[in-house]
Amino acid sequence: MRRLPIRLRLTLFFAVAMTIMLSAMGLFVYARVASDLSQALDVELRARVQDLSALVLRGGSLRRTGSPFIEHGETFAEVVNIDGRVLDSTPSIGPNILLPRSELAEARRRPIFLSRPSVHGLDEPARMLAVPLDRKGREAVLVVGATRENRAETLASLRRAFLIGGPIALLFTSLGGYLLAAAALRPIEAMRRRVAEISTSSLDERLSLSDATDEVARLGLTLNEMLGRIEDGLARERRFVADASHELRTPLAMLKAELELALRRSRSPEELERSIRSAAQETDRLARIADDLLLLARAEQGRLPIDAEPADLLDVLQTVAERFGHRVEQEARSITVEAPDAPVATVDRLRVEQALGNLVDNALRYGAGRIDLIATSRDSTAELHVLDEGPGFPDGFRERAFERFSRAAAPGEEGSGLGLAIVETIAVAHGGHVKLTNSPGGGADVSMSLPL
Repeated sequence: MRRLPIRLRLTLFFAVAMTIMLSAMGLFVYARVASDLSQALDVELRARVQDLSALVLRGGSLRRTGSPFIEHGETFAEVVNIDGRVLDSTPSIGPNILLPRSELAEARRRPIFLSRPSVHGLDEPARMLAVPLDRKGREAVLVVGATRENRAETLASLRRAFLIGGPIALLFTSLGGYLLAAAALRPIEAMRRRVAEISTSSLDERLSLSDATDEVARLGLTLNEMLGRIEDGLARERRFVADASHELRTPLAMLKAELELALRRSRSPEELERSIRSAAQETDRLARIADDLLLLARAEQGRLPIDAEPADLLDVLQTVAERFGHRVEQEARSITVEAPDAPVATVDRLRVEQALGNLVDNALRYGAGRIDLIATSRDSTAELHVLDEGPGFPDGFRERAFERFSRAAAPGEEGSGLGLAIVETIAVAHGGHVKLTNSPGGGADVSMSLPL
């Protein structure tokens, strides 16, 4: 069933629904007509009883075939005394009594309706009405009946009409349902064909939409929005691949140059050692870039591992400061740690130290003067600040600071441009965020907010 096209499934559903509805309506109409015909026959019998009672009481005879109250082959009547003897009857009945003694006794007390599968002389189903009659001071019973052949013929004609007209009506309504489903699905099919024509080289194209606000129009709007997201994502991925290729090409080229230079001629041990150290540095840079790319890829796939446990943020800041102590001394700068509230947060300590390390590394590369590591708590959030006394962030950089391979310095200078992207990834993985500002007195202030 699911392999059928939607329009055929809708048509089949519509046909089944119409079949049930037409059958229910036909049964209802048939039952109503049958009931109305039965009631009409009972009303007719009451009228005939009144007329024939008057005829019999005036001394008239039921045997007169020309009586206007008797239809030959359709109606009949007889008068029976209390002893069960037929006093008068229509020629089609003759002397045959129509009521057994039990029904005859009941009819002496009140009028009763009776149904018979057949009657003597007619051999057809019949409906009868028996009423008490006082004929010249003697009790009797008048029985008036009519065959149900007219009712049966009417119902048979109605059944034939239903059996012929019902399938025809079902056929036309199903055809109408198919055309309606096809018309409703035509815009969707046009969208499908248009989307099938859009490739990765033409993601800037969009579906043409009407001014309607129905479900099809909303579907088209959603598809256009999806195409826009795919285009943006693909553009980011292409830019990422290009930037990654550029970043990896530089250290690889330098590594190759150092190795070729070391092999080109005989060199002293000191020269070989310098070449090997330079190659090792470039190899470390390649490894860092690969690790950073792997971390960002895991974060995009929702698989960045976070091993959260309570950690003293003052101790975290001191650990980061000690890690960069030697480098700070070499550059004749200083680093301080402040944590007046000494907050404790449930975080992945290694990841937080990695993020703070990236921020301190940026402050050493692009900043100047003293570096301050500050931890404060506000409500249910811990804020970790890394401040320096350098020129701060240039205009327009903060809007793209967290993009991969985005640098405040000119391209080609030292650094991969992944540090701030990794900081934001780690903060978001903890349910926090990162904020970049320039201090009023000069310098950059990068704050990472983490839930306590």
